[in-house]
Amino acid sequence: MHPKDISIFDFTYSLPSERIAHYPLEERDQSKLLLYKDGEISESIYRNIADYLPADSLLVFNNTKVVEARLLFRKPSGAGIEIFCLEPHKKYSDISTAMLQKGSVTWMCLIGGASKWKHGQLLEKKIITGDTGIAIQAKYNEKIGDSFSIELSWQPSSLSFAEILHAAGQMPLPPYIKRETNEADKERYQTIYAKTDGSVAAPTAGLHFTPAIFESLTRKGIVSDFVTLHVGAGTFKPVKSSSMEGHEMHSEFIDVSMKAIETIINYSSKFITAVGTTSLRTIESLYWMGVKARLDPLTKLENLSVRQWDPYELDAENIPAREALEHLITCMKKENCERIITTTQLLIAPGYRFRIADALVTNFHQPQSTLLLLVAAFIGNNWKNVYDYALNNNFRFLSYGDGCLLWRH
Repeated sequence: MHPKDISIFDFTYSLPSERIAHYPLEERDQSKLLLYKDGEISESIYRNIADYLPADSLLVFNNTKVVEARLLFRKPSGAGIEIFCLEPHKKYSDISTAMLQKGSVTWMCLIGGASKWKHGQLLEKKIITGDTGIAIQAKYNEKIGDSFSIELSWQPSSLSFAEILHAAGQMPLPPYIKRETNEADKERYQTIYAKTDGSVAAPTAGLHFTPAIFESLTRKGIVSDFVTLHVGAGTFKPVKSSSMEGHEMHSEFIDVSMKAIETIINYSSKFITAVGTTSLRTIESLYWMGVKARLDPLTKLENLSVRQWDPYELDAENIPAREALEHLITCMKKENCERIITTTQLLIAPGYRFRIADALVTNFHQPQSTLLLLVAAFIGNNWKNVYDYALNNNFRFLSYGDGCLLWRH
């Protein structure tokens, strides 16, 4: 069956609301870890994860950093307006460029209370952080699709947009966490290795990792490396169509160094574990970029973005991972680029053939979601047994919940 013909209604289960974790555990690495390999299920805790991974293997992490993307304003009348910054306006080449803008920036946003905010009307917000007073203005430019183009400006103009969000914004917790954000979320809804500002949702598989875990990985000769995928709000976008053909996968920025790609090549014949669905989608996207570079040696890096149906339509039957990635590096060297910064819309669903990842660390995902489709593609119909086990054995679900280590079927 072509993934376009898949019905999302075949990928559902009953998730009682009390099984959704609204707060993280006190210790990150004490979260439960379900282990699935060759049809067998067992459990441990994250602190012990190195015990279950092969020596001389590679773990790939997503080092994106969640930004405080929610800005709360009040109109002179007292009515509240919430601006949720989704992604930069298309006039910026990438998220990092937009985050470094000083004085003003244009961002695509969701608006809470949009009906109360007239086109062209200015909203103002003043805060004090440390000894610095900050004044922020927001101007509603236009509505584009489901989101709004908002121009944000501020004083002092010497501050970057990243600094403005850090000072004035709030953490964007997922919609299924039914509570207000608190100060602890700034630390706990962030991986300890988060580096590059740009996500509006955490790569949650990484939330469990601690310095103690990294030390245990190193002792066993397991290498850790990092890629960047900036997680968009589309990760929570429900599938509303009867078949996947009618669902448009959200597009997200990725940023990967040549050095990281070379590391992946070195371990492509050994064992590679993706920490999180975002890391998995990133490294699998690198393969398809390499395929495009091989099929068209004259192509430019700017043409290598991955569309959602590319894996099911490109002729890559006999192209090994190493060969594809080497073509990608050749393309990067031709353009004298140490990093590839582009977008991926990759949809991984049953029928997908994995090229890079041998194992996956991931949390438990919502019913009828593209993330659950990815898990089903990775371990086949046994996803139902894994989720039944988790439900029957007191595992906590979703972003702040427990997780699993899955070996590819």
